[in-house]
Amino acid sequence: MQTVTAPQTAFKYDATVSADGQVILPVPLRPGARVMVFVMEDQTDLFDDLLAAAQSSLGFWDNAFDDEEWNDA
Repeated sequence: MQTVTAPQTAFKYDATVSADGQVILPVPLRPGARVMVFVMEDQTDLFDDLLAAAQSSLGFWDNAFDDEEWNDA
């Protein structure tokens, strides 16, 4: 028999680690509530190079010969 659990609310915070290695977050939960915490370093710059490459190579699509071929397809 499969057990169905109630949906859980996730909170996402952007925070900075202090000099002493702590992150303090005020959360909208009752005092004493049990929580599960995942801490991951922000890696937003991983896609910056892909985004820049995709935007810089738009000239590839501006090709009169290619446009002529596709317009006749």
